[in-house]
This record gives sequence, C-alpha cells and structure tokens, in this order.
Amino acid sequence: MDETRFWALIESAWKTIGGKVKSRQKLADGKLSEDKAEDLIESLEEVIPALREQLSELSASELLAFDRILERKLYDIDRAEIQEHTDGSDDGFLYARGFIVAAGKGYFDAVDANPSVALTDLECEEMCYLSSEIYEEKFGEVPESGISRESCSNKAGWPELG
Repeated sequence: MDETRFWALIESAWKTIGGKVKSRQKLADGKLSEDKAEDLIESLEEVIPALREQLSELSASELLAFDRILERKLYDIDRAEIQEHTDGSDDGFLYARGFIVAAGKGYFDAVDANPSVALTDLECEEMCYLSSEIYEEKFGEVPESGISRESCSNKAGWPELG
C-alpha cells in the first residue's frame, strides 16, 4: 500500500456512482456552488460503503497501511488556516478533513496548497475512522502509530497553541 494505491481505492469507490469527476474538479478549483457541494455529500452515502467493501478485502498489513496513510493525510491538513475556511468545532473540523480526503486527491491537494478553496459545512465523519474500524472488526486492536487524527494535534499547524 502506497499513496498511489490509497488514492486509487478512493477513486474506485467514486466510480461506483460515475465518479462525479466534473463536480469534484470544480470543487478543487474553488468553483463549485454550495448546493452542488451538498450533492457530493449525498453521494458519499454510496461512495463510503463502496470503499468499505474494498477495504474489507485487504490483508491486515494493507489495511493498516491504508489507515496510516489516512491518519497522516488527516494530520497534515490539521491546520488553523484550513479550519478558518471549513469552520466547525474540534469534531466538526475533523469531519471536514474527513470530507477533504474522501473527495479525492484533487481536492485534498487543492486545500492543502490553498486553504481558501475549502468550503464550510462539508463533512464526512465516517471517512475519519473507516479503515481503523474495519481493522478492529477483522483483526483486533489497531496498533498505535504515534500520530493523531484528532483536531489540533498537529502542533505545526496550530502555532498559537504550541
């Protein structure tokens, strides 16, 4: 499991509903209306179960590697400058970061590079813990990684808290 495969699994899950490629590209470009963005949230009701199905077929080491990449992605965008655009409490900001990852590599990279692209009130709580929940169901307790996906844990992203 590497980042290429990580993003490919997410992309494959989107393909189960046709990909919504144009909408997700507009989202990454900062040109998607909030109404259309809400359509993407609704799409996740089918995308996340498709991703769950794929992840359930992975070996313990592959699933753990997917979870580690997910955890790192959530950590990397745990930054005050992104939270300013997504809004939300600690949990709400975590779920907003879950949506950023669930929307795919294009949106993730766009928000990472330019936080003003992020929209308010787009959340996907299930994405934040999907792989760790599947791991626990199939293989038991997830080994500690030393990285937290929780909000405000990336001290470099929150200098005023450091």
